[in-house]
Amino acid sequence: MNVRKIIFAGIIAALYAALTIALGWMSYGPVQFRVAEVLCILPFFFPFSVWGIFVGCIVANIFSPYPLDILVGPVASLIAALGTMYAGRLKARESISVKALACLPPVIVNAILIGAMIAFIMVGEGEAEAFMTAFIINGAWVGLGQLTILYGVGFPLMIYLPKTKVIDRLATLYG
Repeated sequence: MNVRKIIFAGIIAALYAALTIALGWMSYGPVQFRVAEVLCILPFFFPFSVWGIFVGCIVANIFSPYPLDILVGPVASLIAALGTMYAGRLKARESISVKALACLPPVIVNAILIGAMIAFIMVGEGEAEAFMTAFIINGAWVGLGQLTILYGVGFPLMIYLPKTKVIDRLATLYG
């Protein structure tokens, strides 16, 4: 990575953390609507932005009401961002279906990992049935928040931004 890519990743980390912390009332908890997750589309265009999302999530989750979120959240974001990045490497990357596919990893990974983390915190090592119920409910809520952000905002941006040449300008600056 060159210095410009590190700077770009740092800007992404700062944006992710600032948006999450500033909108903390809706960014943490069983029902979350983390606006900063829209940045998860960036690895599709800029693979090195994966690290900005990862670091931004670490910083943001320091403020989470769940101490375990400092570990689980960034790992979920890293796995999801890598999935989005790999979708960006597909040969048909300009197709709408590939862009739609690229939005899916953050939805699935966060629904599973964050849903499981919240269920574990709520139920602990208790009864398996209670855990599964809490996991399904919390996973669905987290997934719904991710789905709303990624497909309601992120997917349209993935289609629109390349047409405005913003992606080309950023690639010229930080590529």
